Amino acid sequence: MLKYHTVMRKCGSAAILATCIAAGGAKLAHADITLPVPAPTDIIRVELHGYEQLDSFYNDLGYTPESWDAGERTIPRLFLQTIPEAWRDDIADQLTIAAKKRVFFRTLGPLTLLANEEIAFQQKVLKDAISNNDSAVIGELASQYRISSAPDDPATIAELENRIGPVPASLAMAQMAIESGWGTSRFAAHGNALFGQWTYDGEGITPEEQRSHLGDYKIAAFKTPFGSVRAYMMNLNTGSAYKEFRTLRAKMIAESKPLSGMALAETLTRYSERGEVYVKEVQAVIRQNKLIQVDEAVLEDSPYYNLIPAGQ
Repeated sequence: MLKYHTVMRKCGSAAILATCIAAGGAKLAHADITLPVPAPTDIIRVELHGYEQLDSFYNDLGYTPESWDAGERTIPRLFLQTIPEAWRDDIADQLTIAAKKRVFFRTLGPLTLLANEEIAFQQKVLKDAISNNDSAVIGELASQYRISSAPDDPATIAELENRIGPVPASLAMAQMAIESGWGTSRFAAHGNALFGQWTYDGEGITPEEQRSHLGDYKIAAFKTPFGSVRAYMMNLNTGSAYKEFRTLRAKMIAESKPLSGMALAETLTRYSERGEVYVKEVQAVIRQNKLIQVDEAVLEDSPYYNLIPAGQ
């Protein structure tokens, strides 16, 4: 039985979004959002008891393959609270490949849009801080985005403008599918880890075949899948390995071109040890699953639907 009810929750403008909606953040400190972000005022808690109920709920919302194929690009604000182990252990194997992909993208795709909304809000925060000469906010943003120069240094603002930017949903969703095995990996099931990010801080999941010569690394674990999406975007926006990604993105924006996940994937040869082979795989997932269309999607002006797997 599918159960859902509305929980009205008021959050101040300076609230942390993930805390407000009981999402939790990444366990990696640098991925926490510490600046004001948009906060929901009401949340609908949805208790899930299986694939059939989830599909029925999506149909009730009008969130269907048919509506998508008809050109509908406004989707519900779905917020999966945790990846159920049953998805890995049972459900995914019972579905056709097409159905498994559909559930994966429809359920986790909205998280990429939500993370980009946060980034858009921070872009506005930065713009306002520049206009108001608010060095405190600029300094906080610089700290979050790993910029060491002083807040009043023009180079700080220039680098912030370069780093605080969106990641195309098509790219994020393709990498999410590859890195998590469509949500069935041990790291996804046990730590909501969707992008295979490493951590050396002692918190996370130890790989079964850890390569000791690379140090005591683990796969970063998160309280929610959203924490993983958020940390992934922060990684692309701050990591030295992804400077080319940010440079190409800035060029596209300057030329008023839509951000292309296919093109930006070309810059991610250092995301995986497989280099160009990995890039080609990402592009193949985008192409084969028609994910370019997802870059047109927007979230509804509606409540957040907190999806709670039964027993979690």
